[in-house]
Order: sequence, then C-alpha cells, then structure tokens
Amino acid sequence: MSQLSYAHGTGGTALLGDTIGRNLDRTAAAHGDREALVDVASGRRWTYTEFVADVDELARALMASGVAKGDRVGIWAVNCPEWVLVQYATARIGAVMVTVNPAYRAHEVEFVLKQAGISLLIASLAHRTSDYRALVEQVRGNCPGLRAVHYIGDPSWAELTAAAPAVTREQLAAREAELSCDDPINIQYTSGTT
Repeated sequence: MSQLSYAHGTGGTALLGDTIGRNLDRTAAAHGDREALVDVASGRRWTYTEFVADVDELARALMASGVAKGDRVGIWAVNCPEWVLVQYATARIGAVMVTVNPAYRAHEVEFVLKQAGISLLIASLAHRTSDYRALVEQVRGNCPGLRAVHYIGDPSWAELTAAAPAVTREQLAAREAELSCDDPINIQYTSGTT
C-alpha cells in the first residue's frame, strides 16, 4: 500500500513580486544571448534579447491601437510564436489575453468574444477545415465590443505591428510602471474538465 505525500508550511523561497514584463527583462538581462523561443516548423529562433525587442514592439503596437490596461485581447490560434508574443505583450501593457479554443465554431467564438468582452482579436487565418476569417465575419456584427481583428501572416498583422512607432519606449515604460504582479493577465476558457 502506498502512502500519500502531504507537505505544508512555509516554503524556503519567497514568491516573486515581479510582473511578467519585469521578470522577462530580468531573465533577458541575465541570458540575453540564449535562446528564448524556437519555432521548429518555420526554423525561426529568438534569443532573449530578440524576443524582448519583438514583445516590446507588439506591446507598443497594441497601445497604439488603443488597448488599455484591463482590456481583453483575444488570441485564436494554435501554438505559434505569435501566440507567445501576444501573451507577453499583453502582460507587458496590463491587458488580459483571452485564449480562444482553435476548434471553436462560429457560435462558440461569438460567445467568448461577447462574454469576455474582447475588444481586439488576433487570429490565425485558418486551422484544419476552419476558415477563421469567415467565422469571425459571420459573428462580428453581433459583437459590438470587438473593435479590431488582426490575422497572423496577413497584411492586417503587419498593419498592427507597423503602428508601434506611434508609442515611445518611455510611454511603454510608464504603462508598465502602473502594473502590479497581482493584475490579471490571462483568461483561459476550458471545456469544463480542466
């Protein structure tokens, strides 16, 4: 008969009081030339220094697009580098990233867009047999809070990132200074069995 393990009490390591952005900066300062992200499918690789630069560019672009602290930014994509960049960029500016299940159909996407209050959606163009652009257009009229949609690998993605120079690094730093490690950064919809 095996015995269950149970531990309690104070741990030896204190919780970090850093935001995700500050933690990323500290990691990049210590390991800037090491790989932070590898996308085997495309052969793309980022060092921590390169990753932080791309996160900051996307964070500034989101700010230029009107994304404020607490706003909900949806990500409707399978695992890809942009998914990771969106997570860190939204955390860096105090926005809340809302994950949308890649298998969702139109009515499910509509529910999440409305219920979570997503104001900006970043999506893949398609997954398997689902044309995400067509599905979004099918429900967009029912989602008055959805201000913008940008598709990864599409000119709309390039338009989003091209907006970054409208926000200075100082403005990004000022936004980050307003954040707390207790601010929410993610809403994860699940099937109910998670």
